Amino acid sequence: MKKKNKTGPLLILLAGTLWGSMGLFVRRLQSAGFQPMQITSGRLILAGLCFALLLLLKDPKGFRIRAKDIPLFLALGLASILFFTLCYFSAIVLLPLSTAAILLYTSPIWVTLLAALLFHEKLTGRKLLALALAFGGCVLVSGLSGGGVSTRGLLLGLGSGLGYGLYSILGTIALRRYAPLTVTTYTFLIAGLGSCFVCSPAGTLSTLLSSAAPGALALFLLVMALITAVIPFLSYTQGLQSVPAGKAAILATVEPLVAALLGSLVFHEPLTPLTALGILLILVAVILLNQTREKTDV
Repeated sequence: MKKKNKTGPLLILLAGTLWGSMGLFVRRLQSAGFQPMQITSGRLILAGLCFALLLLLKDPKGFRIRAKDIPLFLALGLASILFFTLCYFSAIVLLPLSTAAILLYTSPIWVTLLAALLFHEKLTGRKLLALALAFGGCVLVSGLSGGGVSTRGLLLGLGSGLGYGLYSILGTIALRRYAPLTVTTYTFLIAGLGSCFVCSPAGTLSTLLSSAAPGALALFLLVMALITAVIPFLSYTQGLQSVPAGKAAILATVEPLVAALLGSLVFHEPLTPLTALGILLILVAVILLNQTREKTDV
């Protein structure tokens, strides 16, 4: 039974709002010459170091993990966080912010499908309705209805949702064995290290040093890691102490709404009626799935 806390929902909303601001940072760094992979690497490494410092100060024993759980943390860092972040940041460059964010939020759809495939969870009528709504929403958002969204951007957006969905499944397993900060720290450290193998650190450093103000740009990268990773992950985790997971997931859907608003206000991105309808269908699907999950968890 969750303890009632008035600040819990506010912390979840804060996390979703900060996650929704990622597009601003990615677009700014992309205009400075950084590739999506370089931005991904910088964010993950800096966030991982921040989490490691917090864990060191709060609970040094939290660094202890069992050898048999290393594959689980590798999957969390590489197959989930690294994969979803790279896909999402690449999608932000190719798609309107609202479209990229809502495709990321297809993650509950992937969780439902993976749970049915891997854990043989029953596909109820509510789940099937949610899947149908989500599919229809993706069709409208993708431009198959005439909007003209690139196929590559669509696949990257869906890939980000798949990777984020994997975090829900793998993270649930890890959180049964370790404290949240331990899980988050190792996940980001492994993701950051893994990004160095698919992104040339020397190339990233060269891009940074060749900029007009390398110091300011490095500080901007650190601020991005804090605002889009460290603070929201800590806020969301703290909020979960008093807010049921299903309700928290619904509150966090403020993220695509914030991304859509910022895309319109800052980048003057148009939002067509059909795209708006597609976003609405996906949001309804997410709410239906999370309500189903919350009832199951009670």
